Amino acid sequence: MEVTGKIKKIDETKTFGASGFRKREMVVTTNEQYPQMLLIEFVQDKCDLLNNFQVGQDVKISINLRGREWINPQGEAVYFNSIQGWRIENLQAETSGEIPPTAPLENLETTPSIDDSEPDDLPF
Repeated sequence: MEVTGKIKKIDETKTFGASGFRKREMVVTTNEQYPQMLLIEFVQDKCDLLNNFQVGQDVKISINLRGREWINPQGEAVYFNSIQGWRIENLQAETSGEIPPTAPLENLETTPSIDDSEPDDLPF
């Protein structure tokens, strides 16, 4: 799944427990009629993907939805959902007209010219 929007906030990487579990959260505001502010988390080595991004950038984020169950002290099941990012792309570069120019079709030579002054050294 993918989410597109503008970066509203990027937190610092946080480390948890003796295992060194790493998590970094960001908030993206979607580009919809009713914009949503989505908290997206990046974990472990994916935390570093956010290093080159800043608040205000338009991005496309590839995500997975995660859910888990927790049994509270009263023995009741409680459920939590999270949005986990695994790839992020800058959309501004794609829409800013940075497409390399191409030669107009009328300037391209479609048939080679035959020059009788040069010997034909083709093997066929």
